[in-house]
Amino acid sequence: MRSPSTSSSSSSSSSLFGQRDFRLLLAGQTTSQLGAQVSGVAIPLLAVATLHASAFEVGLLGAASTIAFAVLGLPAGAWIDRVRRRPVLVASDLVRAVLLATIPLAWMLGVLSVWQLLVVSLLVGVARVFFDVGYRSYLPAVIGRDRVLAGNSSLEFVRASGQVAGPALGGVLVAALGAALVVLVQAVTFAVSAACLLGIRAREGRAGAAGAYVLPAQAETEERAASVSDTDGLVPETEEIRRPETRESSLPRGHAEPAEGAASVSGTAGGGRRSRMGADIAEGLRVVFHTRVLRATAVASAVSNFAFAVASAVNIVFLSRTLGLPPAVIGVVIAVGSVTVMIGAAFTTRLAGAVGSARIIWLSLAVTTPLSLATAFAQPGWWTLLVVVGIAAGELGQIVYAITNVSLRQQIVPDRLLGRVNATMQVVVMGLFPLGAIIGGVLGEVIGARWTVLAAGVLLLCCPILLGKALRGARDVEDVVEVAAG
Repeated sequence: MRSPSTSSSSSSSSSLFGQRDFRLLLAGQTTSQLGAQVSGVAIPLLAVATLHASAFEVGLLGAASTIAFAVLGLPAGAWIDRVRRRPVLVASDLVRAVLLATIPLAWMLGVLSVWQLLVVSLLVGVARVFFDVGYRSYLPAVIGRDRVLAGNSSLEFVRASGQVAGPALGGVLVAALGAALVVLVQAVTFAVSAACLLGIRAREGRAGAAGAYVLPAQAETEERAASVSDTDGLVPETEEIRRPETRESSLPRGHAEPAEGAASVSGTAGGGRRSRMGADIAEGLRVVFHTRVLRATAVASAVSNFAFAVASAVNIVFLSRTLGLPPAVIGVVIAVGSVTVMIGAAFTTRLAGAVGSARIIWLSLAVTTPLSLATAFAQPGWWTLLVVVGIAAGELGQIVYAITNVSLRQQIVPDRLLGRVNATMQVVVMGLFPLGAIIGGVLGEVIGARWTVLAAGVLLLCCPILLGKALRGARDVEDVVEVAAG
């Protein structure tokens, strides 16, 4: 069973680029990701240079753009699992385009304020939640589950390219056009992304009888399955992903179905809708935390993001004050990480084919995480190169892990649950970031920037151990699917 997967991994990337729908998806994301990186420079500069915002107000801008993940992530996932994903993605892009276009308009009318930037950032963040959750759930419908690894690799390469070119281009455009007009560039890129999504022809599927989202390929199977009782050997999709961990669950087999039936009876009442939404959210949480592999990747990703936040809080202090690097050199050092991400994204599919699409998930971190500790041992002078080694190794391991981890999830999670599972992962991973940043700042004051960077690196060493235990014995994703399917 491994042979087809391994052999096809090398050719799937090239076949994807011959697919019109994937080219449109990639073109839209290339445009919007580059625009996002450009405006990532423009909006803070607009707040600081034009509106003379305080440091606290700039901090609020950052918080406003991300707080929606913690507040709306889980409900968004539950809702997206009950509707077609493409209309949600298109609406999210168009909403963001209109919201961002109000900034240059207000600037030209002389009424732009920091409060408008805060409101726009907050609402754009809300739209981003729905887009990000829906996007990861939509990709398998466009290219098929067997090619999500190659698809995610290509999309991450695009994202990394934007991180390399976007900030520099943003700085040039701000100098030439002004920060407000550069925000208009971002609005246009979201409109282009929406147009590309509208051009995709792939038939996405339909809502199931109880509102569950179903891929076209699954519809016929589920219609046949509806006539077969659970006792005749048909396992519900929720059990398919949960069965390896049923010994940890106190819930009876088939528990999700009565909840759906109850909701359909009272679905017209507000209380019934709220009850159904709560049940859907609970099911997504249950799938993640009652499935060994998903639980391990959720915890590992959360720990990794937390450690990154801790280190990020003191990185500039460490590079500037401890190592004495000038701003230009710091920019080059950080850019090295983005270049490494591009390289990792470009070669992830080949690496997965060589060592196994499941094994690479933990092996990528096991090899690179120890090397990332080199950053903490850098000293002024030539020993500063250890920072480059550490950042390059860390970014390489993280991008390979991110791509293969998301691809695994897209392949083993039933489609009707994919939105909720993706949303749960987003909330778990991003929810710890603010806490990590605060703790990193406190540690930087108490033990110093160098020891804080080292502590974050040591924390990362837990991740490959945790993942290795969960994926023990699995070479390819097919092995994990076989385990999940019983």
